[in-house]
Amino acid sequence: MARANIKRDWQPDKTAFDRLLAWLDEGTESRGERYLEIRERLVDYFGRRDCPFPEDLADETLNRVARRLEETGSIDDVVPARYCYIVAKFVFLESLRRPRQVELVAQNAEAAGAQVATERAENERTFACLERCLQSCSIADRALILDYYQTTSGSARENRRQLAQRLEVTANSLAIRACRIRGRLEACVRACVAAATYRQNSVSSE
Repeated sequence: MARANIKRDWQPDKTAFDRLLAWLDEGTESRGERYLEIRERLVDYFGRRDCPFPEDLADETLNRVARRLEETGSIDDVVPARYCYIVAKFVFLESLRRPRQVELVAQNAEAAGAQVATERAENERTFACLERCLQSCSIADRALILDYYQTTSGSARENRRQLAQRLEVTANSLAIRACRIRGRLEACVRACVAAATYRQNSVSSE
Protein backbone atom coordinates (compact mmCIF):
# COMPACT_ATOMS: atom_id res chain seq x y z
CA MET A 1 0.00 0.00 0.00
CA ALA A 2 1.37 3.40 -0.95
CA ARG A 3 2.53 5.69 1.82
CA ALA A 4 1.17 9.06 0.70
CA ASN A 5 2.59 10.89 3.72
CA ILE A 6 6.23 10.40 2.64
CA LYS A 7 7.63 13.88 2.05
CA ARG A 8 9.58 15.13 -0.92
CA ASP A 9 12.73 15.55 1.18
CA TRP A 10 12.41 12.04 2.56
CA GLN A 11 15.69 10.32 3.40
CA PRO A 12 16.04 6.52 3.54
CA ASP A 13 16.65 4.90 6.90
CA LYS A 14 18.84 1.80 7.22
CA THR A 15 16.02 -0.57 6.31
CA ALA A 16 15.07 1.43 3.22
CA PHE A 17 18.70 1.78 2.18
CA ASP A 18 19.32 -1.97 2.57
CA ARG A 19 16.22 -2.63 0.44
CA LEU A 20 17.61 -0.31 -2.23
CA LEU A 21 20.99 -2.10 -2.19
CA ALA A 22 19.32 -5.50 -2.50
CA TRP A 23 17.13 -4.31 -5.37
CA LEU A 24 20.11 -2.86 -7.26
CA ASP A 25 22.06 -6.11 -6.79
CA GLU A 26 19.28 -8.10 -8.51
CA GLY A 27 19.84 -11.21 -6.42
CA THR A 28 23.62 -10.98 -6.20
CA GLU A 29 25.75 -9.67 -3.34
CA SER A 30 27.93 -6.77 -4.46
CA ARG A 31 28.54 -5.32 -0.99
CA GLY A 32 27.43 -1.89 -2.17
CA GLU A 33 29.57 -1.90 -5.32
CA ARG A 34 26.51 -1.85 -7.58
CA TYR A 35 25.11 1.15 -5.71
CA LEU A 36 28.39 3.05 -6.12
CA GLU A 37 28.52 2.14 -9.81
CA ILE A 38 24.97 3.38 -10.44
CA ARG A 39 25.60 6.55 -8.45
CA GLU A 40 28.78 7.29 -10.43
CA ARG A 41 26.89 6.81 -13.68
CA LEU A 42 24.15 9.15 -12.50
CA VAL A 43 26.70 11.80 -11.49
CA ASP A 44 28.14 11.51 -15.00
CA TYR A 45 24.62 11.73 -16.48
CA PHE A 46 23.90 15.02 -14.72
CA GLY A 47 27.43 16.31 -15.25
CA ARG A 48 27.19 15.85 -19.02
CA ARG A 49 24.06 18.02 -18.91
CA ASP A 50 25.96 20.84 -17.21
CA CYS A 51 24.03 20.57 -13.97
CA PRO A 52 25.76 22.68 -11.30
CA PHE A 53 25.38 20.03 -8.58
CA PRO A 54 25.45 16.59 -10.28
CA GLU A 55 26.24 14.66 -7.09
CA ASP A 56 23.27 16.18 -5.27
CA LEU A 57 20.97 15.28 -8.16
CA ALA A 58 22.35 11.74 -8.26
CA ASP A 59 21.64 11.34 -4.55
CA GLU A 60 18.16 12.79 -5.00
CA THR A 61 17.51 10.29 -7.79
CA LEU A 62 18.53 7.33 -5.65
CA ASN A 63 16.52 8.66 -2.71
CA ARG A 64 13.44 8.79 -4.92
CA VAL A 65 14.05 5.23 -6.06
CA ALA A 66 14.42 4.13 -2.43
CA ARG A 67 11.23 6.00 -1.56
CA ARG A 68 9.40 4.24 -4.39
CA LEU A 69 10.60 0.90 -3.08
CA GLU A 70 9.43 1.93 0.38
CA GLU A 71 6.00 2.76 -1.02
CA THR A 72 5.50 -0.27 -3.27
CA GLY A 73 7.74 -2.92 -1.73
CA SER A 74 9.25 -3.84 -5.12
CA ILE A 75 9.83 -2.63 -8.68
CA ASP A 76 9.72 -5.61 -11.02
CA ASP A 77 8.61 -4.19 -14.38
CA VAL A 78 11.97 -2.66 -15.36
CA VAL A 79 15.61 -3.41 -14.63
CA PRO A 80 17.16 -1.27 -11.85
CA ALA A 81 19.61 0.70 -14.01
CA ARG A 82 16.92 1.59 -16.53
CA TYR A 83 14.51 2.66 -13.80
CA CYS A 84 17.17 4.86 -12.18
CA TYR A 85 17.73 6.64 -15.49
CA ILE A 86 13.99 7.19 -15.90
CA VAL A 87 13.85 8.81 -12.48
CA ALA A 88 17.02 10.78 -13.25
CA LYS A 89 15.38 12.23 -16.36
CA PHE A 90 12.51 13.61 -14.29
CA VAL A 91 14.92 14.93 -11.64
CA PHE A 92 16.89 16.69 -14.37
CA LEU A 93 13.77 18.27 -15.93
CA GLU A 94 12.59 19.45 -12.54
CA SER A 95 16.01 20.93 -11.79
CA LEU A 96 15.72 23.15 -14.86
CA ARG A 97 12.61 24.79 -13.41
CA ARG A 98 14.15 25.53 -10.04
CA PRO A 99 14.87 29.17 -9.11
CA ARG A 100 18.43 30.38 -9.81
CA GLN A 101 19.22 27.33 -11.94
CA VAL A 102 20.04 29.41 -15.00
CA GLU A 103 21.91 31.93 -12.89
CA LEU A 104 23.97 29.20 -11.24
CA VAL A 105 24.86 27.67 -14.59
CA ALA A 106 25.96 31.08 -15.89
CA GLN A 107 28.00 31.73 -12.76
CA ASN A 108 29.64 28.32 -13.02
CA ALA A 109 30.43 28.88 -16.69
CA GLU A 110 31.99 32.26 -15.91
CA ALA A 111 33.99 30.81 -13.02
CA ALA A 112 35.10 27.90 -15.19
CA GLY A 113 36.24 30.30 -17.91
CA ALA A 114 38.24 32.33 -15.40
CA GLN A 115 39.76 29.16 -13.98
CA VAL A 116 40.77 27.93 -17.42
CA ALA A 117 42.42 31.27 -18.18
CA THR A 118 44.27 31.19 -14.87
CA GLU A 119 45.39 27.60 -15.37
CA ARG A 120 46.55 28.40 -18.90
CA ALA A 121 48.66 31.30 -17.65
CA GLU A 122 50.11 29.16 -14.87
CA ASN A 123 50.93 26.36 -17.31
CA GLU A 124 52.62 28.75 -19.70
CA ARG A 125 54.67 30.18 -16.84
CA THR A 126 55.63 26.69 -15.66
CA PHE A 127 56.64 25.53 -19.16
CA ALA A 128 58.74 28.65 -19.66
CA CYS A 129 60.49 28.01 -16.35
CA LEU A 130 61.01 24.35 -17.23
CA GLU A 131 62.61 25.32 -20.51
CA ARG A 132 64.88 27.78 -18.72
CA CYS A 133 65.85 25.20 -16.10
CA LEU A 134 66.54 22.57 -18.76
CA GLN A 135 68.90 24.98 -20.51
CA SER A 136 70.78 25.43 -17.24
CA CYS A 137 71.46 21.66 -17.05
CA SER A 138 74.56 20.11 -18.51
CA ILE A 139 74.18 18.72 -22.02
CA ALA A 140 74.45 15.16 -20.70
CA ASP A 141 71.85 15.65 -17.94
CA ARG A 142 69.45 17.42 -20.28
CA ALA A 143 69.70 14.65 -22.89
CA LEU A 144 69.26 11.94 -20.25
CA ILE A 145 66.15 13.42 -18.63
CA LEU A 146 64.49 14.18 -21.95
CA ASP A 147 65.19 10.69 -23.26
CA TYR A 148 64.11 9.13 -19.95
CA TYR A 149 60.61 10.63 -20.15
CA GLN A 150 60.21 10.27 -23.89
CA THR A 151 57.25 7.99 -24.71
CA THR A 152 56.49 8.94 -28.29
CA SER A 153 56.75 5.33 -29.42
CA GLY A 154 56.37 2.10 -27.50
CA SER A 155 56.16 1.88 -23.73
CA ALA A 156 58.09 3.96 -21.22
CA ARG A 157 59.63 0.80 -19.78
CA GLU A 158 60.96 -0.31 -23.14
CA ASN A 159 62.31 3.15 -23.94
CA ARG A 160 64.14 3.28 -20.63
CA ARG A 161 65.53 -0.21 -21.08
CA GLN A 162 66.99 0.84 -24.42
CA LEU A 163 68.35 4.05 -22.89
CA ALA A 164 70.06 2.11 -20.11
CA GLN A 165 71.66 -0.18 -22.70
CA ARG A 166 72.82 2.79 -24.74
CA LEU A 167 74.40 4.43 -21.68
CA GLU A 168 75.77 1.06 -20.50
CA VAL A 169 74.20 1.33 -17.04
CA THR A 170 71.68 -0.77 -15.14
CA ALA A 171 68.01 0.17 -15.08
CA ASN A 172 68.27 1.02 -11.37
CA SER A 173 71.27 3.28 -11.93
CA LEU A 174 69.45 5.03 -14.73
CA ALA A 175 66.37 5.54 -12.56
CA ILE A 176 68.47 7.01 -9.74
CA ARG A 177 70.25 9.42 -12.07
CA ALA A 178 66.96 10.50 -13.62
CA CYS A 179 65.43 10.96 -10.17
CA ARG A 180 68.30 13.22 -9.07
CA ILE A 181 68.09 15.32 -12.23
CA ARG A 182 64.34 15.58 -11.88
CA GLY A 183 64.69 16.67 -8.27
CA ARG A 184 67.04 19.49 -9.26
CA LEU A 185 64.73 20.51 -12.11
CA GLU A 186 61.66 20.57 -9.86
CA ALA A 187 63.46 22.77 -7.33
CA CYS A 188 64.61 25.08 -10.12
CA VAL A 189 61.11 25.30 -11.62
CA ARG A 190 59.50 26.02 -8.23
CA ALA A 191 61.94 28.86 -7.59
CA CYS A 192 61.47 30.23 -11.10
CA VAL A 193 57.65 30.10 -10.91
CA ALA A 194 57.67 31.74 -7.47
CA ALA A 195 59.85 34.56 -8.76
CA ALA A 196 57.70 35.01 -11.89
CA THR A 197 54.50 35.03 -9.81
CA TYR A 198 55.98 37.60 -7.44
CA ARG A 199 56.92 39.85 -10.34
CA GLN A 200 53.45 39.46 -11.86
CA ASN A 201 51.73 40.31 -8.58
CA SER A 202 54.01 43.30 -8.08
CA VAL A 203 53.09 44.65 -11.52
CA SER A 204 49.37 44.05 -10.91
CA SER A 205 49.42 45.93 -7.61
CA GLU A 206 51.04 49.05 -9.08
